Amino acid sequence: MRVVTVTPPSFPSVERDCPLLPQAGREWQVLCGDADHWRAGVFSPQPARAEEIGELERHTCPELFLLMHGRVTLVLADGAEGRRELPLELGRPVLVTSAHAGYCPDGAHTGAALVIERDRFSTEYRAPEAW
Repeated sequence: MRVVTVTPPSFPSVERDCPLLPQAGREWQVLCGDADHWRAGVFSPQPARAEEIGELERHTCPELFLLMHGRVTLVLADGAEGRRELPLELGRPVLVTSAHAGYCPDGAHTGAALVIERDRFSTEYRAPEAW
């Protein structure tokens, strides 16, 4: 197990009132935020199957996921309920509080989701079987 703490400001400076251009082929990229409040990023997983996921993460705050394009499936560990898969759907945001990770069923980085989270939190990482 490892723990990572995020503190404000935890996002890059950007030119305001201009389009933000995420880089292709990155699993996680923080785009922008509001210090001490929120930050937004793009999640585009490399794994193509749940079995390829090496660790799940759980934050001390909820995260909002909204599918932007392609297909992304979240793997959620709900403690006593075990693990389950949740395919994201266009236009249907999901608020995630469970330990989680994701994969793109059509291949690495073929799908992407917008993620909104706090600007200050800690994340616990463990192997999937440890949840």
